Amino acid sequence: MPGQHSYNHPTGGPHRRERNQATARRTALTVHTIADIAAGFLGLWILLYLLEANSANVFVEFVHGTADLLAWWSQDIFTMDTEGLRVLLNYGLPAVLYLLVGHGIAARVSRA
Repeated sequence: MPGQHSYNHPTGGPHRRERNQATARRTALTVHTIADIAAGFLGLWILLYLLEANSANVFVEFVHGTADLLAWWSQDIFTMDTEGLRVLLNYGLPAVLYLLVGHGIAARVSRA
């Protein structure tokens, strides 16, 4: 019938493109958020360590454990004499990389 839209259009039509763009934006936002949370935990652990937070506190233990899981691959890359600098570098490097890689992937996905 003239004037009606065909649902069997080979490219899926404009609705499919909008749906794909919305999915890409949601995926990009998810990747972006995960990267931010990972970097946040690492940054929080650095801050708690440098401020000499009570290591027996449940929250501090949780943040430290989470930071250790996120930075397992970068442990002891830097072996400084100053403990604070060592923690800053060994946990700061993965935080920066998570931000760069996560935001880069998110930007790439959102452009797709």
